[in-house]
Amino acid sequence: MYRIGIDLGGTNIAVGIVNDEHKIVVKKTTPTLAKRPPEEIVADMARVCLEACAELNVNIKDIANIGIASPGIANPVNGCVEYANNLPFLRFPIVQLLADGLGIDRSVIKIANDANAAAWGEAVAGAAKGSANSIMVTLGTGVGGGIIINNKILVGFNSAAGEIGHIVIEQDGAPCGCGRRGCWEAYSSATALIRMTKEAVEECKKTGRYTSMLKAERISGRTACDAMRAGDEVGTEVYNKYVKYLATGITNLVNIFQPEVISLGGGVSNEGQSLIDAITPLVRAEQYGGDVVALTQLRIATLGNDAGIIGAAALE
Repeated sequence: MYRIGIDLGGTNIAVGIVNDEHKIVVKKTTPTLAKRPPEEIVADMARVCLEACAELNVNIKDIANIGIASPGIANPVNGCVEYANNLPFLRFPIVQLLADGLGIDRSVIKIANDANAAAWGEAVAGAAKGSANSIMVTLGTGVGGGIIINNKILVGFNSAAGEIGHIVIEQDGAPCGCGRRGCWEAYSSATALIRMTKEAVEECKKTGRYTSMLKAERISGRTACDAMRAGDEVGTEVYNKYVKYLATGITNLVNIFQPEVISLGGGVSNEGQSLIDAITPLVRAEQYGGDVVALTQLRIATLGNDAGIIGAAALE
């Protein structure tokens, strides 16, 4: 039995055919070209699904399930993308249009927010496999994530739940793209790490303090991490500051949801086990009931960029 997962991004549409072992057997992509009419985007989604089926020599009508992982507020009840910041969707009936384009019944097609789909992918086939309660945190341009409670994606009554990057961890702190100040995203995204690194480098320029990061041609999310591993004092200070903020947000998630597993994905998670080792003692020191209750396991997500496809294909 095959399922299809569609990861709809602002840059690319990725389609994967997934087998019963949650392995992608065919994967195809096409540019989203997000500024064009949404109907054209859906038409390309249908086209790529059919091309993937042709490559595997299966009929689209024999596909057991098709899932869409979409940015923004994805309503699983009415099949609409209610709003997406980087796509021209507003209360847009994406499920029905895709069904029409494929010539299949709309009941076959499911939809979820892309971060929720990725979290579901990690729950069914990745770092949180075997757990009924888990959270995935994505550390990229922003801080995103998805929450799984009792083997179900937490979406809220309005399909907008799970915006974990916008819990405030620093009152009146750094401005966030959402309009608030002090959001976790403003302190624990890769964007935030770059900002902290640039601030530290500028301070060194003013004070004359040495750091190897002064030699960097371009400041990226890896600059402070690489400097820290090389023993650079300023790089270590930046990294430790970042880790402290990251641990604060994770501790909040533990205290609210007490999941079995929290997995970390996104670019910053490429630091791997060393990142887990750095944040774990900080979380353990602050989490509620840490000396009594079973402890949440902190892990690096394992599915990478395929998490959205695999999670979308597994939507129920």
